[in-house]
Amino acid sequence: MARYVALLRGINVGGNNIIKMSDLAACFEDGGFTNVTTYINSGNVLFDATTSGKLVDRVEKMIAARFAFYTASVAVRSVDEMRAIVEEAPKGFGKDPTQFRYDVFFLKPPLTSAAALPSVPLKEGVDAVWAGTDVLYNSRLVAKVTQSKISKIAGTPIYKSITIRNWNTTTKLLALMKGRDTRRQR
Repeated sequence: MARYVALLRGINVGGNNIIKMSDLAACFEDGGFTNVTTYINSGNVLFDATTSGKLVDRVEKMIAARFAFYTASVAVRSVDEMRAIVEEAPKGFGKDPTQFRYDVFFLKPPLTSAAALPSVPLKEGVDAVWAGTDVLYNSRLVAKVTQSKISKIAGTPIYKSITIRNWNTTTKLLALMKGRDTRRQR
């Protein structure tokens, strides 16, 4: 068994695509996954699976069948991939939350960081973005956050292949994955 996290895109945001985490966990359990745990209300599901082959397709089909109103778009990462994402963050990333907001853009294959990077709208002196392995790291200057152009990413063709988590959520998911926490966060 290997540990994974499924990062659902666009649920429980702005009152749209409402899915209860208890229903989402039950969907994964009914789909044959074990040690299922959800974390916060933004569609983070930790689970164990015996194989990674076609895991994204399997999860998306399972969710779409259960929640017919939601067009499932999911990024899946293993515990090793999440560890690498945290360890390979740019130097100092996440270290000064009073000065910067930090996010990780999880890319859904076939989108790569090299392909996505040029499409990210940035405001000089406010936004910064770095490419990682299947992710982009983004920081925004808190004092000028209203000048940030990063929200304009929603209007780009790559946006449908991105799900965003803040740095605190990303590191907490890794900690939960490593600890194989079996307590439900529902």
